[in-house]
Amino acid sequence: MAGKRDPEADAGDAVLVWERPERGARGPAPERSREQLTEAAIGLADAGGLAAVSLRQVARELGTGPASLYRYVAGRDDLVDLMVDAATGEIDLEVALTGDPVADLVALAVRTQEVHLRHPWLLEVAPEALRVGPRGLDYLEFALRALEPVEGLTGPGKLETVAVLNALVAMLSGVELRARRSPTGRQAAQVAYLGAVAQRGTHPLLARALAAGAADGPAGGGAHTAGTGARFARAVRRVLTGLLAPER
Repeated sequence: MAGKRDPEADAGDAVLVWERPERGARGPAPERSREQLTEAAIGLADAGGLAAVSLRQVARELGTGPASLYRYVAGRDDLVDLMVDAATGEIDLEVALTGDPVADLVALAVRTQEVHLRHPWLLEVAPEALRVGPRGLDYLEFALRALEPVEGLTGPGKLETVAVLNALVAMLSGVELRARRSPTGRQAAQVAYLGAVAQRGTHPLLARALAAGAADGPAGGGAHTAGTGARFARAVRRVLTGLLAPER
């Protein structure tokens, strides 16, 4: 059995983990911390995906009983919140802004993607519009500061821009991760198939697009090389340029 929930945790279900004390007031002196729980959970997720994370497994990693963890978190949702915020804290925000919103947000997107590729389980976390902790707030503040020079863009418009940026980073990170996992032979077969189709002349626009993009190499090849990084930055730049263009 996982053990009975701490009544104090039940009372705090409607309050996010950030607004609750580090641990319940009752019981013996704390032997663990939320930081330790988070580190253990991230280790499990890095190795086996988000499905590998449970309070029971985290307790096993820490050499304690599952019931003891309810002194620090109310349940798995708290744990996932802590994990996401800790990973967000790995994004370098100690970077001077250039005053060019597109360039600054593209650079932020590149750094954010690095974290997604390091922690693929982030893409498994169910999207929640307001799933943001202290480090997530720092990230949001940084992005909004980068958008300050944009004239005529309202507060909600800036928040929408950041939301689109985050969604784009997640989508393209997922594409990159799937490309890494795809067998090399299958990738080669897909490239060969596209080349054969292009030569048949039945899809002339596709053939022209493939020929024009040949300098970039195949669109999904394995490791996160300079080529894939350049394609990522280019795609983000194009989207942001359109989003931030003055409305006519």
